[in-house]
Amino acid sequence: MPIVSQISVPRPGPGARLAALALAVLVLLPASAWAVRLKDVATFGGVRANQLVGYGLVVGLSGTGDKSGSQFTVQSVASMLEKMGVAVDKSKLKPKNVAAVMVTAKMPVSARPGTSLDVTVSSLGDSQSLLGGVLLLTPLRGVDGNVYALAQGPLALGGISAQGAAATAQKNITTVGSIPNGATVERGVPFQYNAQDELTLNMNMADFTTTMNVVDSINNTLGQDFARAEDITTIRLSVPQEFRGNLVPLMASLENLEVTPDGKARVVVDEKTGTVVLGRNVRLTRVAVAHGNLQIVVQESADVSQPGPFSSGQTVATAKTDVNVSEDRNNLVMMEGATLQELIDGLNAIGATPRDLISILKSLKAAGALHAELEVM
Repeated sequence: MPIVSQISVPRPGPGARLAALALAVLVLLPASAWAVRLKDVATFGGVRANQLVGYGLVVGLSGTGDKSGSQFTVQSVASMLEKMGVAVDKSKLKPKNVAAVMVTAKMPVSARPGTSLDVTVSSLGDSQSLLGGVLLLTPLRGVDGNVYALAQGPLALGGISAQGAAATAQKNITTVGSIPNGATVERGVPFQYNAQDELTLNMNMADFTTTMNVVDSINNTLGQDFARAEDITTIRLSVPQEFRGNLVPLMASLENLEVTPDGKARVVVDEKTGTVVLGRNVRLTRVAVAHGNLQIVVQESADVSQPGPFSSGQTVATAKTDVNVSEDRNNLVMMEGATLQELIDGLNAIGATPRDLISILKSLKAAGALHAELEVM
């Protein structure tokens, strides 16, 4: 149990609320077995990243670029050369050392001119590999059409490929590369974070209980009802007067608040891989289950009917089919899960494989004995 009575917490006021906030994070909120930090279950409005995209050319490839049939690559090369004062005939261009690519990047809202960004370069045409390529100067635009960054530089690939006349070897993907710090921000987003009088918190999970736990934790820490829930995932926080124009200390303390998340009982089933995940709140009422594997094996073979010597008969092949049916004889097993461990023990008592568990869980849900959402991926 946290020792609260032995610590004197100053009454919130001008210049003292930040100290009380830090003290509340360390003392007033006891660590729980299921407690997580606020920044792990919610995102804060105003700190999102902006997606940038651009179209460019990668040159210097060793014959692994786009084929001559990629018209947009030919047009791009011709247009680039014409802007540089070089007259070319498009019909004679063979861009086997050039590849058309799409360049993407994420620009934080706090990025300012001069900030470096990592970029991802992806082949747009039929290039076989971008290994050894260099991205030419590419403008990166936002959703509003404005240019926010410029990208250029040599590519770094995590794969390699080699091929010959009769064999091909490849490791990982060779048509997607990256350029660390390959883009430079030329225009920042016109947004002043410290100018906000109200903040928005977006919960990652839609749950009323979790949202209200966060609201209560924030209000108890700040000493007044500054936070309120607008819906199941949105929380509005009025900035206290002493933090107006200086939100960083406030957010640094709030994001480390420990809250206890809650959620619906859920069972997630991935039939492609046979994966079954059960949440800790899954419950099972008393039910009897018998599960037996049914196996049907069909074998086809051919028998040859050979005629006797010196007879007028002909050799005939006749089909023969063997069908074997086997089924496990399992007795009924009584199952009841007040806890997740009891539920697991009951399922293991049947001796079912993960593939069998999928059928069992579906049947339990249909029978009304499984009290959880069954999500099949």
